[in-house]
Amino acid sequence: MSATPTAGPVLPQPVLSRPTTREALRADVAALLADGHRMLLVVAENAPGAVRLGYVLARPDGGPEGPSGAGESRVELTLEVSTDDAWVPTIADLSYPGGRFEREIRDLFGVEPRDHPLPRRLVRHAHWPRAWHPLLGERSAQTDVVPDFGEDLSAFPFLEVGGDGVYEIPVGPVHAGLIEPGHFRFSVVGETIVRMKARLWYVHRGVERLFEGRTPDDGVVLAERISGDTAVGHTLAYALACEEALGLVVPQRDRLVRALLLELERMHNHAADLGMILNDVAFGLANVHLQRVRENLLRLNESVTGHRLLRGGVRVGGADVVALPDVGLVRAAAADVAEVVRLALEHPMVLDRLVATAVLGREDAVRMGVLGYVARASGVDVDARRDHPFVDPAALPGGPPAPAVDSEGDVLARFTVRAREVEASARFVVAATEVLASGGPRASAGPQSAAPRGIARGLGIVEAWRGLLCHRVTVGADGRLARVKVVDPSFMNWPALPVALADTIVPDFPLANKSFNQSYAGNDL
Repeated sequence: MSATPTAGPVLPQPVLSRPTTREALRADVAALLADGHRMLLVVAENAPGAVRLGYVLARPDGGPEGPSGAGESRVELTLEVSTDDAWVPTIADLSYPGGRFEREIRDLFGVEPRDHPLPRRLVRHAHWPRAWHPLLGERSAQTDVVPDFGEDLSAFPFLEVGGDGVYEIPVGPVHAGLIEPGHFRFSVVGETIVRMKARLWYVHRGVERLFEGRTPDDGVVLAERISGDTAVGHTLAYALACEEALGLVVPQRDRLVRALLLELERMHNHAADLGMILNDVAFGLANVHLQRVRENLLRLNESVTGHRLLRGGVRVGGADVVALPDVGLVRAAAADVAEVVRLALEHPMVLDRLVATAVLGREDAVRMGVLGYVARASGVDVDARRDHPFVDPAALPGGPPAPAVDSEGDVLARFTVRAREVEASARFVVAATEVLASGGPRASAGPQSAAPRGIARGLGIVEAWRGLLCHRVTVGADGRLARVKVVDPSFMNWPALPVALADTIVPDFPLANKSFNQSYAGNDL
């Protein structure tokens, strides 16, 4: 590429903190949702004698229906409730994701969402003591205090489906192979799934607690390991949040390197999953070829950052690479994926299994707030690379990768959307590598710093390979992390899988599940 972008650093829009009250909370949330904002997360953190709640919503540039001049907006509604009177009115009827965040906060901080339609536990299994809220008050700093855990003997409240011929199939939590633990309860008539319920949080590791007390730089090693296949996505969201809190302005060149690493991560994950989807329809030969492509991409990753999963590439304040990618290998990998996908979709057996299987309609996708390729395959055009950019579009060769959108919402749509994303990511990686190799954007001596005073907060939004991923951090006056809230897109997407499985046959569950491919570790934290 001959052109060398010279645009200066462009920061994401800062989060506008807006106080609210219990009485005004629901109306304030409803007004923001009506204005095109999307519920990103609800965070709780300790305050003297109280719990501080933050309801974080964002609207993409252009508003909810395309370019309207509305502009990007990020808002955090803040509310403190006394630990002696810890409750808030539920927003579950206004926002499905908001209702799930409320249940999570009740488990971890003890704040009750009044009138919640589904008040049972979400994160804590029954062996957790009833009154123990692990992130509440001084407990979050007392690592030597261990509650009296019991055996998980109480019945989990699965909804029983009645009627002639209905029977249940329990699957997991221990699965064959290397899959992480999760329990799936199927209610079935013949081979048709009437209802499926997933029970997760078997691998809850206390990740958010582990961040507390670390310096922002020391938190990187933990962010890289939240969900191993999303090392770049999580670390980048974490770094962006820390940089906003610390007032760091990252050089444009480092931002472009970050965008390149994000697309390399997207390529190797999509290549692997495309192969495994085909393996689930007995097209093993195609899977073998696509796993070969993934292995080539992993070796390429190691040459770029020194790690096959691209760890070490993103840091707070910048990005580091050992070498730029070999564009010939990137082009070859994209061509191989396209060829295998073409051959697979010409096979009638493959199409028969993928078409109209596990359909997630657009209305359900919007209502449940799904993200990433799951949303785009159901006709929901959301992509944080375009909607919430962290790098100046002028510095991107050809702009950010265009979102691939389908409208059918079935396994085939999720398959083809991801195949198209591999192609778009490869084009971007090649173009970005050529720009970086030519010396542009111009390098800088390092990040520009404006140290905050007192407590500071920041938000990082990234379109990771599964979808929009958020980190929200609080840095204390001592410069150490006081709170890190992590939202992997899997938290948003897991509940949509049972909806898509209605009227799907049991033998197609592995296929449908792989087409979603949500993270257990990213969800369970």
